[in-house]
Amino acid sequence: MNTMYEFLQTNWEEILHKAWEHLYISLTAVLFGILVAVPLGILLSRMKKGAPLIIGVANIIQTLPSLAVLAFFIPLLGVGKTPAIVALFFYSVLPILRNTYTGIQSVNPNLLESGRGIGMTAWERMFLVEFPLALPIIMAGIRTASVYLIGWATLASFIGGGGLGDYIFIGLNLYQTEYIIAGAIPVIIMAILVDLVFSAIEKKVVPKGMKGIKSV
Repeated sequence: MNTMYEFLQTNWEEILHKAWEHLYISLTAVLFGILVAVPLGILLSRMKKGAPLIIGVANIIQTLPSLAVLAFFIPLLGVGKTPAIVALFFYSVLPILRNTYTGIQSVNPNLLESGRGIGMTAWERMFLVEFPLALPIIMAGIRTASVYLIGWATLASFIGGGGLGDYIFIGLNLYQTEYIIAGAIPVIIMAILVDLVFSAIEKKVVPKGMKGIKSV
């Protein structure tokens, strides 16, 4: 314990810097994932034939080893944070895309008919009925992607992306437990805190009147 305490005293500033790098890489990838996957999920909900194929491709990408995806982007983007963010972006897409598609598809058709009956346009039905009802499921996908990416972002250190993974791999290479702990524990705490933050955001953005409504 004394060794760990001394390590934290000596390196706390660097730990905070690497924690910030880790959070930046993870949340930037999630943000891009949201910007791409949510509109794409809505679009797929309108495509009866093409949707299973596109989601199947996303599933295949999700099964690729993380290191292989990171290595794939090195010849294209070099090393550093950029290829790490791009690689993590690909991993963020599937949970958000799948939940957006599922959420939109699960909306009760009777509610859409009611909207059509009172004169709502297709866009109004989407943004005033379907999207609000699907939002809890969409937010669940965003929360899942965020927690996953915080864990996977430790691999960014392999390509010079920085973050807390640097400490974990230094510890593994040098058999120094304090480095592993200094990298792993903040990642766990960060994942829990980010999940709580997105949970709080979900409570804010989901209309109160929609929370008790069953979409199916």
